[in-house]
Amino acid sequence: MITLTLLHPTKTTPIQNWKFETTATIRIGRSNDNEVVLFSAVVSRHHLEIRHEKNHWELVSVGTNGTYIEGKLVSQQQVTDGMMIRLASSGPTIKICLSSEESSVKSQLAQINKSHSSSPVQNRNPSTEDTIPSESRVD
Repeated sequence: MITLTLLHPTKTTPIQNWKFETTATIRIGRSNDNEVVLFSAVVSRHHLEIRHEKNHWELVSVGTNGTYIEGKLVSQQQVTDGMMIRLASSGPTIKICLSSEESSVKSQLAQINKSHSSSPVQNRNPSTEDTIPSESRVD
């Protein structure tokens, strides 16, 4: 599943969410024939497509005013969980969240790796001194 969240222009708080399960292509723009319709003068009628390719999502800018990630103009980019995109240099910002298998598998692997690296493994064989109480020992 992929979730798109329109953020407030000055506060980065969510204004609106769209969730898509199995859509092959998500179209974003001003025109009513898009899956996500944004009413902004700087957003093109058909501004952006997010396409599901094999095992990942791909962002493709198709509008005339451009799409920006971290202030850089991009024409095509693989989508990552938590990515923030801006439509046009001064337009709306959308946060992209991946869930389901895509991000949960990555998150589970990260948790497993973290737990393995934080817990020391002891490969010590106990000697008889460790297992026999001191009062029972014969010296």
